[in-house]
Amino acid sequence: MSNVSVLITTAELAAELRVSVKTVREWARSGRVTPAAVTPGGQYRFRLDDVLKQLEVRRASQGDHPRPRDED
Repeated sequence: MSNVSVLITTAELAAELRVSVKTVREWARSGRVTPAAVTPGGQYRFRLDDVLKQLEVRRASQGDHPRPRDED
């Protein structure tokens, strides 16, 4: 079995991304990231590689790149 198809929980994704579980839930509810599945109980399941791609595409489309500091 390939790691690509492994589904992870909201808590596991939060740990991988170093954000809170609440942040991942908010991202999923707002559409920033799309879960691969939702359990009958409403819990999200994600594929890490899919989420990383979604976040990268979103970041690139918004021009969210580090900006150099102004030198005084």
